[in-house]
Amino acid sequence: EAAAIAEELQLDESKTLADLRALGEQLKKKEPHVPVAIPSKIKAELRDYQKDGFQWLQFLARHHLHGILADDMGLGKTLQALTHIAAEIHERRNDGKPSLVVAPTSVVPNWAAEARKFAPSLKVLVLHGSERQVDFKKIEKSHLVITSYALLQRDQVEHRRHSYHLAFLDEAQFIKNPKAKVSIAACKLDAQHRVCLSGTPMENHLGELWSLTRFLMPGLLGTQDAFNKVFRTPIERHRDGDAQRALNARVGNLILRRTKDQVVLELPAKTEIIHRIPLNKEQQEIYESVRTAMDSKVRDAIADKGLARSQIIVLDALLKLRQVCCHPQLIKTEISKKAKHSAKLDFLVELLATLIEEGRRILLFSQFTTMLAMIEDHLKKEKIKYVKITGATRDRKTPVEKFQEGKIPVFLISLKAGGTGLNLTAADTVIHYDPWWNPAAENQATDRAHRIGQVNPVFVHKLVSEGSIEERILELQARKSKLVEALLSQETTKLKLDTSTLENLLSPIG
Repeated sequence: EAAAIAEELQLDESKTLADLRALGEQLKKKEPHVPVAIPSKIKAELRDYQKDGFQWLQFLARHHLHGILADDMGLGKTLQALTHIAAEIHERRNDGKPSLVVAPTSVVPNWAAEARKFAPSLKVLVLHGSERQVDFKKIEKSHLVITSYALLQRDQVEHRRHSYHLAFLDEAQFIKNPKAKVSIAACKLDAQHRVCLSGTPMENHLGELWSLTRFLMPGLLGTQDAFNKVFRTPIERHRDGDAQRALNARVGNLILRRTKDQVVLELPAKTEIIHRIPLNKEQQEIYESVRTAMDSKVRDAIADKGLARSQIIVLDALLKLRQVCCHPQLIKTEISKKAKHSAKLDFLVELLATLIEEGRRILLFSQFTTMLAMIEDHLKKEKIKYVKITGATRDRKTPVEKFQEGKIPVFLISLKAGGTGLNLTAADTVIHYDPWWNPAAENQATDRAHRIGQVNPVFVHKLVSEGSIEERILELQARKSKLVEALLSQETTKLKLDTSTLENLLSPIG
């Protein structure tokens, strides 16, 4: 199978190069670009930057190019995509073929809702559930087919039977690993025009950009080995400015990114407040006990197997330290079970009381569902109304509607389950109970509130245990955020878990 895939991709690379040569000849004619009218069946007033995004998508399609719409979360990438789909249908350029959207499972209902709201004339087919096979016969009769990454992989044989006019990958970082089965399934789709939608097209390293580009235009950045040699290694290891500029020139025009600061001047202000909270004495003793034990365990593992083969032990050590910062009881040891208090939870209790008294509407994020359960116990005790979404939540629609109606002051959300696909503009306050390595994930969570439709200033509170691993995570976030700008600046920084970084994370409180 691997050989067959390689052969297919090689054919795609040849087509890409042929398309680019044809485009070069076409652009020599210097024909003016004529703006395309917004389809009358789009029931929304597009903002100027959204119109520009729509025109950019139209330009790419006309010239057989494919690209990444990388606007910040909350700027309406879905609406721009729906407008593009509607225009292609209106102008009958789709030749009767359906378009396909692949999205994370949690975001699929949001796509269906946005399509009903903004493009009600579209015939939309959502493929989900164990009995979805009965709907396969409806694919050819639909304007828009929506499925998830998990089901794309399972249903890839069926999808390969169809030729799609447009194929959108929402949250396209899902295919950042080129060897993953879902990435291979996406690359094997038959689509005339391909678009990646992602506010974070590259989270960790340039190899992720290569994977997205392979889906879009295989061959544009060469083979993975060639790309690593010519671009990734010089840029990431040696900060080679010439290599960075060459990469920008190669793919820069295929990436459209607008930030809120650039295009939505009318969006209310966002104020970030970092609360540094000292661990209480009991927490400090438990933290130091865990740190000392795990530091010894990690060093022994690295000495025995090397850092690369000790990742599970390393990650477990870091996880335990982060859990102690949230609440010692999370680590489930005999000593920690006796710990009745967490300095951070005590601080949160006071903060919530103040915010609720002020009439604030609060989104509270944590990566630990057990921590959310502890906070939930407090809310029940104080008779504070709340709703919650975690990975175990089946009905996401009901809690969202209840919160948006304005009667519930607190929304508890696990970062992984609720960091994308939610529109919660009724909130004016976001609390991150615990920091995460990737600043993009936190920003996406914050953008559940700070997005189009928000009319109030948004306040973001980050709770950080002073002198602990959490403060070092903030330092890593600052370094890692530079990767997002790798194609827009002359500098890039690779973040990796090397020995010096690990020693810093496992250092004593101070």
